[in-house]
Amino acid sequence: MKFSRIILMTVAVPMAVAACKSQYEALLNSNDADAKYEAAFEYFNNGKYSKAAALFESLSVLTSGTERDDTVQYYWGLSNYRFKDYYTAETNFASFVENYPRSPFASEARYLRLDCLYRSTYRYELDQSPTYRAMQAISEYMQEYPNSTHLDACDMMMDDLQTRLDTKAFEGARLYYHMEDYLAARVAFRNVLKDNSENMYREDILYYTAMASYKYARLSVLGKQKERYMIFVDDYLNFIGEYPESPYRKELDALYKRAQRSLGRAAVIDADIDMKEKAFAKERKEREKAMKQQARKKKAEERKSEK
Repeated sequence: MKFSRIILMTVAVPMAVAACKSQYEALLNSNDADAKYEAAFEYFNNGKYSKAAALFESLSVLTSGTERDDTVQYYWGLSNYRFKDYYTAETNFASFVENYPRSPFASEARYLRLDCLYRSTYRYELDQSPTYRAMQAISEYMQEYPNSTHLDACDMMMDDLQTRLDTKAFEGARLYYHMEDYLAARVAFRNVLKDNSENMYREDILYYTAMASYKYARLSVLGKQKERYMIFVDDYLNFIGEYPESPYRKELDALYKRAQRSLGRAAVIDADIDMKEKAFAKERKEREKAMKQQARKKKAEERKSEK
């Protein structure tokens, strides 16, 4: 008896699976738009996003030009998005936004497209072209939908993507430092801040710039050391003027004193430091003032647009 049941189950299960499979395939190849539309949403609501996507894709031919068209196209993209096929979903949403700009789904489709772009970016060590593309899309969305409920999410995405760019630039320059190519390292670190003065690693970059110039001077031939120690002195004063309380300060102070001895000077640094700190304090105040003015201008423009 038990053996007979096992045989029956062995036969019945594959038959049931085959029946379900043939039923889905028959529906997929059907031209019955109503049945396919109902089934597509049933699969979608039950979390079977791959099958739902295939049905919506097939259905898009049947509903083209009808009142269901934008709904089918949107849920085709949403099914791929929920299935985590972000590359295909991004293509779906990009096409949707272009073809149905006035659809009630347009705003959400545009956000989901940029979310797909964000999710398709790579670690900072890899190519960052997708990162720039995603940031461009996010920036455009935030400008077009200033009252969107997704703005906080957009800010988080932008911060994360900018962190990747900052990290890639910083680590790329630091690679020269670890290779002990100190001249190339100093140039690379300076270029990082030239490209983006607000890099999140700014303190570390200025520190490594000073360290690179010191080590380059120390390893130089005697006839060129004086000139190169002077470059270190300038880098040192730039650093302590901007970050007087930095944990790197003690190490750089010691190197500054050594550089001064190599230059045949007494290590009297208070006057130089005071002058540099005042200069940077003035620069910081001017930058903060400019940022406040820009914020006030932006708020005024927002109030004007609301009216």
